Amino acid sequence: MQQRNRNVFIIEAVIALFLALIAAFLFCGSYTVLDSSMSPTLEVGDRVLVNKVSYRFSIHRGDLIAYVGSSASDSTIHIKRVIGLPGETIQIRDGLILINGETYNEKEEFPAISKAGLAENTITLGSGEYFVLGDNRNNSEDSRFANVGNIQSSQIRGKVWFVAAPADRIGFAG
Repeated sequence: MQQRNRNVFIIEAVIALFLALIAAFLFCGSYTVLDSSMSPTLEVGDRVLVNKVSYRFSIHRGDLIAYVGSSASDSTIHIKRVIGLPGETIQIRDGLILINGETYNEKEEFPAISKAGLAENTITLGSGEYFVLGDNRNNSEDSRFANVGNIQSSQIRGKVWFVAAPADRIGFAG
């Protein structure tokens, strides 16, 4: 009888592991940070986990998102912070971010923005468009620049939620 219980336990453990792997494959992605645009939040070489499901339901200001570039040749995954949401207006003036004409006060301390780029003039986000910035504000290619522009919801691959490596940086992203 004890051997039968042990066999059942092994079979259940294998099934649970198999289901966990399928769930992880379907609902989670893993990417390596390739540039310093998100420093100090994320550093080059950090391995991050991305929730591939939750962004389909809601994206909030301040979320870190993983997205592909807008050109067909740019399949690299980029990671940036969501600043502007669909329907909002964004402008950068005197180093400050204005959302719908009001100064945006971020939870974190980021350097004043020295290059407003396209956001020097007001940008109106369309349906399904997001304005993103790197946390390393003065060393980031983001929505301020024409080669990136506003991020379409179809470009988004998920929300970054956890730093999985290296060991000394393990923790929730963000």
